[in-house]
Amino acid sequence: MTARAGRRSIARSDRAPFHNKTAEREDRMPARLGAAIAASLLLLLSPTLADPSGDPAAVSSTDGEYSDKQGNPTFHIDKDGTVDWYTSVGYIRYTANCMQCHGPDGLGSTFAPSLVDALQNLSYSQFLDTVTNGKKNVSASQDLVMPAFGVNPNVMCYIDAIFIYLRARSDGALGRGQPAKNAPKPAGYSATEDACMG
Repeated sequence: MTARAGRRSIARSDRAPFHNKTAEREDRMPARLGAAIAASLLLLLSPTLADPSGDPAAVSSTDGEYSDKQGNPTFHIDKDGTVDWYTSVGYIRYTANCMQCHGPDGLGSTFAPSLVDALQNLSYSQFLDTVTNGKKNVSASQDLVMPAFGVNPNVMCYIDAIFIYLRARSDGALGRGQPAKNAPKPAGYSATEDACMG
């Protein structure tokens, strides 16, 4: 055997085990992909896992504002598509104060995240804390800063309504755009709004 032929046989024998390991990895890939898809579907189909604030079903109402069983503000949408007053106000206030950065309908922009997606992982108290105190996210590729709105009455007087609107969007209960029909303004709403706005 020549030296050149010996090198060829060594090179071929070196490649064979690597090729077999690659084939083994490829054989396991469909099982891993299937497990990842199943886990993702489980998360998407479970409302309590998808919404850290808990089940969004309204169990009580005070002056037109609905709450879930944990006491978090939530939406109420009738079978005919009529939304509660707070969901409607939330859309208006979101559009006036949040859309510039977070995009129409809470879907995000090139420099601010989707709030529809964010509410899949944020509880009401975390949302409230972020809006009140702001947030800074610094990485090697970008520097994202959300200002604090805790002293802005145009945001804070409507924070529950904004959360309710985004929660309805995040849970898939409300589509894009302004709700076509809303419930009438609750009797005490204007007095509460005036007191908050000063």
